[in-house]
Amino acid sequence: MSQASEISLEALAARAERAGLSEPPVEQWNPPDCGSMDLRIRQDGTWVHEGQPIHRDALVRLFATILRREADGRFVLVTPVEKLTIEVEDAPFLAVEMSAESRDGAGHLAFRTNVGDLVEAGADHPLRFVSDADGFRPYLLVRGGLEARLTRSLAFDLAGLAEERGGQWGIASGGAFFPLPDMPDHV
Repeated sequence: MSQASEISLEALAARAERAGLSEPPVEQWNPPDCGSMDLRIRQDGTWVHEGQPIHRDALVRLFATILRREADGRFVLVTPVEKLTIEVEDAPFLAVEMSAESRDGAGHLAFRTNVGDLVEAGADHPLRFVSDADGFRPYLLVRGGLEARLTRSLAFDLAGLAEERGGQWGIASGGAFFPLPDMPDHV
């Protein structure tokens, strides 16, 4: 049995509740742009300030609550009075746990991110896939244009849940179907 099916939605919710903070209304704030901040979110999910990893999880979670993606694709930390651009190497979050459950005759996939968000994949929180020479990388829309890249182990668990519909392989969750990309011939 895969790890995904062993974790219940309730367990994910409890972990997210312990880790998470309430989300401020960053989409409603329109402060002046104050330049950039030497803050980078690495591809592995590490937040780095002025070249040093941030080791305080509570601080990372706090920053994550004020992170926003602008229409031009920039990532910014925003408060009611200032906006600072930061660098994100891939996706700002990682999906680190997954729960696969069947409810009302349909499959539901819920994910917990490294910063405590709990998100169920579906029409409002779609999965998308990027294919390359190494296979495919799955991403989940968390909120406001911010995505979580599934960890490698979750990507393998997710691949095990693929099903075929009308000749297309994909992942079903919350009444939505997310087609997997065609894989290059040399993979």
